[in-house]
Amino acid sequence: YDFAEVLRWFGERVDRIILLFDAHKLDISDEFSEAIKAFKGQDDKIRVVLNKADQVDTQQLMRVYGALMWSLGKVINTPEVVRVYLGSFWAKPLQNTENRRLFEAESQDLFRDIQSLPRNAALRKLNDLIKRARLAKVHAYIISYLKKEMPSLFGREKKKEELIMRLPEIYTILQREHHISPGDFPNVTKMQMTAGLLKQVYDGVFNSNYMVISKLHKVLKGASLLTQVGQQ
Repeated sequence: YDFAEVLRWFGERVDRIILLFDAHKLDISDEFSEAIKAFKGQDDKIRVVLNKADQVDTQQLMRVYGALMWSLGKVINTPEVVRVYLGSFWAKPLQNTENRRLFEAESQDLFRDIQSLPRNAALRKLNDLIKRARLAKVHAYIISYLKKEMPSLFGREKKKEELIMRLPEIYTILQREHHISPGDFPNVTKMQMTAGLLKQVYDGVFNSNYMVISKLHKVLKGASLLTQVGQQ
């Protein structure tokens, strides 16, 4: 089975994603890197735990933390710095006790973060609705553009192949025309490979694109207002 797709499926449905690293083993393998990339779009759910931090002294811990942040920066491409919790998360005594107070404070922060998940469940579901509505709205714009470019009678196959190849360019056009963030667009490679998209173009499923877009715009506006109320 496709492991990355399985992770992506779970990532869309869970409330928190915890990435676990050992202080003495920070290498991000190709497999782990692909697993982290599968969580793209779920960055607000990701937390990082640097475990077995008691096996190094304070100076080494600073170097390890810096190296971890540098490695994560190459894989998790977000403007915000990911939250990293330091500690030794097992029942055995600490091997190096000079950072005991730090580890205890970090453990409490992590447990508080996990305990807050049920309280924030409604807000997270609302944010998820906003994400899905934005994606549906972008899909409607893409289908509308492709349908408009398709010839009514002759040369449909050739035009279809041309439009598939031009999808990156079409994304840029739609971003400028409708002021859409690049992060709201679906993966272009996956979109090019989706046969269902072409069937939609042929069958004219989105004959009422502008009605769909208008309704989605209202949903997004209402959901955004509810999110602001929930955060206050």
